[in-house]
This record gives sequence, structure tokens and C-alpha cells, in this order.
Amino acid sequence: MTNDLDARTRFAIDLARRAGELGLKYFRDLENLTIESKGHQDLVSDGDREVELFIRAAIAEAYPQDGIVGEEHAAVAGTTGHVWVIDPIDGTANFVRGIPAWCVVIACASNGETVVGVIHEPSTGETFHGHRGGGAFVNGRLITASKAASLTEGSVGTGLSNRANTEHVAVLIRAIMAEGGVFYRNASGALMLAYAASGRLLGYVEEHMNAWDCLAGMLLVEEAGGTVLTADPTTVIGQGTKVIAGGKAIFPKLQALCVEAFGR
Repeated sequence: MTNDLDARTRFAIDLARRAGELGLKYFRDLENLTIESKGHQDLVSDGDREVELFIRAAIAEAYPQDGIVGEEHAAVAGTTGHVWVIDPIDGTANFVRGIPAWCVVIACASNGETVVGVIHEPSTGETFHGHRGGGAFVNGRLITASKAASLTEGSVGTGLSNRANTEHVAVLIRAIMAEGGVFYRNASGALMLAYAASGRLLGYVEEHMNAWDCLAGMLLVEEAGGTVLTADPTTVIGQGTKVIAGGKAIFPKLQALCVEAFGR
């Protein structure tokens, strides 16, 4: 099993980097990019669609019996119990405006449990990666979640979902600041989860995230020694989940603030 996870992880790292190179070509030619709105602050470009098709084709060739779920194209059913969950460009709002904070996200789940997670940020050349039971890394270097016990010791990544009540985020941010903390947002939830896994952020919270945005990063936080709110394996791929993730010592505080802001 470990050999299979090692192989899948190596495959996902290589694929995320190649997909990132393709994404960069679009990013460097923004004046010719076609952009559409899918709703409030929810954008898609031909870059997103082409990068996802590139990733899907590579997965279909290497793992033809596996399922694929992605943000921009219809799901593909598989027969192995393995499902690849992909976001070709997380942080599209940044991407289309020339802000270099976006990433390629590739996760692999086995019967609803995430077993491989890769988040590649092309603009910095950083690849965050890990598999279940194998630790978490950036460009091959071991990473660990924050050991801080107080919100005064760093920043908390906060997401804003158009599927949740935006007033809840205002309550959350007030609560973080009342504890002497600072909130951080860069408009890429996956990237902020990677930063939580590497201890750059104390943690990351969002009332609702789609599976393609959060599965890879949640696995990385766990493998980096942090704690995450456990998602329901039977519904997370299809319906998404609430995300609370961070260092072990700070997690209870993050969870308490989320109960205050989001309700139970």
C-alpha cells in the first residue's frame, strides 16, 4: 500500500508542476485570457479549463480505472475506489488579475479518505506534498504545523465562501482580533491550508469549502502534526465540508471561535 501511495504521490507532484507550467503560460498572457463569472466573486478562465483538461488526461492515462472530480468539468466515475480530486487553479480571482497567489491542487481519495495531497504554487516554485502516514513536505523538506498555543503568536487564515453567510466571517474576524490575533487572507484557500501545514499560519478556517479546494491541504495539516475537523467521508467529495485546521495547541481555540461565529 505504501509503495502505491509513494507512486501516486510522485505522479501527483510531477503532474502538478507540469500543470503549473501550463498555468503560468496563461498567467503571463493575461491580456488574451477569456474570463467568465460563475457568480459573486466566482470566476473561471480558459486557463482554468485547459489546465484541468491537461490534468484529467494525464490521470486517465496513468490511472484509467480511477474516478476524477474537478471544479470545471463533469465528474468521471471509477471502479477502484480511488478518486482524484482536482482544482486546476485555486485562486482564480488572483490569477486573472495578475496577483501571483494561486496554485494547482491535486488530491487522491480512497473510499472517501484523502490519501495523497499536493499543492503547487507556480509563482514561487513551492510544492507542498504528502501522503497518509508519510509526513508533509515542501520541495522535499519536512514541514510541521505551528506549535503556538495563543492567537497572539501568529495569523489565522480565513476564507470567505459564497455558500455561507458572509456576516459569519465578520463575527469570526472580530473574535480573532479580540483575542489579540490577526487574520490573513490571500484568496486561495488551498494555499492558506498549505501555509497552515508549514507553520506559516497558525491555522485556517472556512465555513464551507468544496472538496477540490480543501482535501489536499487538510491532509497536509494532519501529516504535519496538526489537527483538522474531520470531514464526513461519505459526503465530502460531493458536498464539501466545514474546514477548521491548525496546530494541535491552537486547534481548540480555533474550534471555539468557529462555533461562536458559524454556530454548531
